[in-house]
Amino acid sequence: MRTPTDDLSDGASLELGRDQPVFGPELGEFEHSERRAAQADGEGEMKTGTTTVGIRTAGGVVMATDMRASLGGMVSSKDVQKVEQIHPRGALTIAGSVSAAQNLISTLKAETNLYEARRGKDMSMEALSTLTGNLLRTGAFFIVQPILGGVDDEGAHIYSIDALGGTTEEEYTVTGSGSQYALGVLEQEYHDDVTVDEAKTIAAKAIQSAVERDLASGNGINVAVVTDEGVDITRHKDFDGLL
Repeated sequence: MRTPTDDLSDGASLELGRDQPVFGPELGEFEHSERRAAQADGEGEMKTGTTTVGIRTAGGVVMATDMRASLGGMVSSKDVQKVEQIHPRGALTIAGSVSAAQNLISTLKAETNLYEARRGKDMSMEALSTLTGNLLRTGAFFIVQPILGGVDDEGAHIYSIDALGGTTEEEYTVTGSGSQYALGVLEQEYHDDVTVDEAKTIAAKAIQSAVERDLASGNGINVAVVTDEGVDITRHKDFDGLL
């Protein structure tokens, strides 16, 4: 076979992409990621505002969110689904940019389905939390701050994941603009032996507390209960049946 003798150090190398990393883009190197991050707080983007809560129990996890989306200073929707099933025994809450959150959820659903198809088993919650953090670190999902909850062979798990992909496992956690109000309720009400039914009541109290004081949260509550049997998501326009 003839050894290539052409000089590919200039224009030809650009055409062949040899000036680019073979495995690029690296994390955080998506085109215009810094500009999109700076624009993430713009007035023209629909956001969830949001209060979201996640609580771990011995029997599973409970996750709750409000149902309001905002566009600048206006309430753009009163009926937003802010917690979605992304795994046979896992769910994700969303806070932040609606478009980015919807894209993140679609990506995670696809990845968990592919994992199951290829390996014949469900992805563990630790692996799913790592995947979620890695996706956020790419800079392709500005700006989303989710809570991941689920049950695997190791038990129940709640993960707090910040907008830059930092991941910590917690007994309970909150995200969103109403976090400070919800967290005060969780600090008072949570205990080590909490049951799933008790956690539903505590989560509802936490969301209600935020709705009373946070302008970006309101219009009802979504509740997800995740156990060994799967994910059950319900929607409530008032809190009476949960307290």
